[in-house]
Formats: sequence, structure tokens, C-alpha cells
Amino acid sequence: MSKAAETLSNATEFTVSELSSALKRTVEDTYGHVRVRGEISGFRGPHASGHCYFALKDESAKIEAVIWKGVHGRMRVKPQEGLEVIATGKLTTYPGSSKYQIVIEAIEPAGIGALMALMEERKKKLAAEGLFDESRKQLLPWLPEVIGVITSPTGAVIRDILHRLEDRFPRRVLVWPVRVQGEGSAEQVAAAIEGFNALEEGGPIPRPDLLIVARGGGSLEDLWSFNEEIVVRAAAASMIPLISAVGHETDITLIDFAADKRAPTPTAAAEMAVPVRADLAIEISSLARRSFACWQRGQEHRRSELRSAARGLPKLTDLLAIPRQRFDRASAQLPRALRANTHVYDRRLSMIAGRLTVTTLRGQIARARDQVNRLSESARRCSQQFIALRRTRIQHSAQMLAALSYKGVLSRGFALVRDETGLPLHHAAQVGAGEHISIEFADGRIAATAHGTPPSAKKVAKPAKTADVPEHKKVQGDLF
Repeated sequence: MSKAAETLSNATEFTVSELSSALKRTVEDTYGHVRVRGEISGFRGPHASGHCYFALKDESAKIEAVIWKGVHGRMRVKPQEGLEVIATGKLTTYPGSSKYQIVIEAIEPAGIGALMALMEERKKKLAAEGLFDESRKQLLPWLPEVIGVITSPTGAVIRDILHRLEDRFPRRVLVWPVRVQGEGSAEQVAAAIEGFNALEEGGPIPRPDLLIVARGGGSLEDLWSFNEEIVVRAAAASMIPLISAVGHETDITLIDFAADKRAPTPTAAAEMAVPVRADLAIEISSLARRSFACWQRGQEHRRSELRSAARGLPKLTDLLAIPRQRFDRASAQLPRALRANTHVYDRRLSMIAGRLTVTTLRGQIARARDQVNRLSESARRCSQQFIALRRTRIQHSAQMLAALSYKGVLSRGFALVRDETGLPLHHAAQVGAGEHISIEFADGRIAATAHGTPPSAKKVAKPAKTADVPEHKKVQGDLF
């Protein structure tokens, strides 16, 4: 046996699983936690399981990466295709494909350039959804009763806002304390905006008429919470007008585009929220003076017009002179007119009284009595003629009834045979032995019982029983 063969035969033998496990322990022990800078490649969003699989690459190398579902949900900066990041995690191997990978626990953009690129991409996405449209923006109330401020309760921002409001026009302020940077700050700001909007009108906590989201200046990383989608969407969905006052005048965040108004500083936001009370008082005084002056000028103008109109009108004595003369003339003529009118009516009364004598009344009564007698005689004759006509018609109808009634046939010696139900029998074959029948004569009915059966008689079906029908609606049967 050669020396090389002896060397190989003395080497430790591993299974594939043992070798993979040994390599895994070696890699994890040597590179327990690492920070890797690279560009995200191959990211297509979370897998159906919630885990994320992609790669980190630079100019000459690539390493596979994975983010577990629970870690991805807690990340402040989410992975995006093409984003340059610094990933912190644990290096390990995947025995199923003989490759090593990094299990990422945290991601942060690699420098200002990466953050600006991420911010610009997010801005385009949200703008495409219409969240920054001018048509969505609301007008700020001129003088809000209650102002809601979303900021840190311990910073200088809230003191600046309160101090500026006190100088300009004191208003009631509700402060919703939040973290303005770091882990969970974006969620708190969004929850504060939604919380203010959820307050009911007239509730124990008054609903603000205006919201101010404020924060002092800082780096892009410090202000990053106000670039998160959750904050931007909450600001765009706010039904209460909202002022964004994040950072200094040169600092731009995405909430500035979604807010109804952007203030360069928190102090400027307070100035936008309320007018200056002293200026308002001066303006009101000026308007009051102008209004009073206008009223005075109007009164003087109307007084001048009234004087001009009074000069153009005739005097009262001139207006009443002619009516007064007419009245005096009518007063002088009234006694003579009354006497003349009385004489006219007296003559008419005398003429009518002359015609109303006893003889005249007796003649009118006699003529009325003759007319009543003539009308009575005419009514009597008409009644007699009417009764005679009706009597003739009744007699004629009685004769017709007697001629058509089967009673006349019975009076000539015939009889009407009925079965026990009262129906007429037309044939002998309809009667069976022992059946009860009735025979009607002209002077009455008798009951009888049939005996025997007619010889060689064909049985005739009896008529079907019918419901009781009034006599005047029954059809007369054939007696023969």
C-alpha cells in the first residue's frame, strides 16, 4: 500500500449531514452576529408564510438573506428592491442547498443617499394614490375653539406652541403625548391622529377643531418616523384640518405633503392656527367707527331728503280747504234733503196703504181658494186614472198567471205525481215498488205507496237531487 493511500485511510469519515452540521457550527461560532452592507436584490415581498427571502450583493459578491415573519413585522425600515442597507444578523448555513446565508434581525438604510432614495420612491407611490392631491386638502378654521397638538410632552416644541398661542389668542389646547423618533414613534403618531378624529362631538373630551403635528429639527434619520406610510395615510385620512410642523424650514417629510397646511416651524404652526387678538380688536374698533360713520352719513342723507320732500309738499291748510268747503256745503243741504226724502217715502207708504183694503184681501183669498180647488180636483182625477191603469195591469197579469200555471191543468181532472223529495215524476219506470210518492190534485195532496213494477219498463234514471230552490225560480215540468 502506498503512503498516500495510508494517509487517506486514516482520515476521519463524515456523513453528509455530519459535515453540514460541522460547517454550520463553525460558521455560526465564528460569525455569530455580523453587520453586512449591501444592496437588496431579488426581493418580491413576503412569502405566503410571512417570511422574506432575498439576497444582499455588492460589486463582486452576493449572500442569501432571510427575515423571519415575526422580525419583519417589527421592523421600522422594511426591505425594498434595490435599497442599499446595513443588515444586522446571524450568519448560518442551509444544509438543504449547501449554501450559507444571513438571518437578518434589523435593517437600516446605508447613509443619507439610501434614505433619500427610499423617501422619493415612497413619495411617488403615495402621490400616485392621490394622497397629496390639493383637492383633498381642507381649509383651516379661522378661530378654532379647541386645538389638538401631537408631540412630545417634554420637549421645547409644546412650550413654544403654548407660549405663541398665549401671545396671539389663547385657546384650549389638548396634548396627545407621543414619541417623535425611534422605535414605535410612527405608530404612536398615527394612533394619535386617529384618536383625535374618533372623539365624538359634545363628548366628555371635546373634539379639536384643528390638529398640529409638531417636532423640532433633526437629521433625516431622526425625522424618519414622519416619512412612514402609516403616518402619512393617517394624516391624509384625518377629517379634522391638520397642520404639519415637523423640523425646521429646510426639513421636508412626507407628512408635509399629506397635511392640509405645512408650517416651517412649530411656532409658525401656532401663528397659522389663530389670529392676533390685539389686531382683531383694532380691526373691530376700526370697523365699528366706519360703521357708525356710515350710519351717520346715511341718517344725514335721509334727513336732507326728508326736508326736500317736505318743501315740495303743499301746506295742510291748502290740502284741506276744498274738502272743508264741500263738507260745509253738504252739511247745509242735509236738513232739506232729509225732509224731502221723508216726504217721498211718506207718499209711497200712503199709496200702498190705500191698496191694502178688506175688500182687496177678500178678493185675493177667494181667487187663491178657487185655484186650490182646481188643483185638488185635477190631482184627484190623475190619481183615479193612475189607480185604474195599475188595476188593469194587475188583472191582466193574474189572467196570464192562471193560464200558464199547472193549477189550471189540475182543475180539469189531472194530477201531479211527485217522489218523496218533492220532484215531479214523468215516467212510471221512475217509480219502484214500495217507494213513497205524493199525488197533488186541484184541491190538495195525498201520500201514497207504489206497489208492483210496470211490465217490461226500462228503468229511467231519476233526476239528480238539487239544492233547495225557491218555488218562483223552479222551472215548470211537463205534466204530460
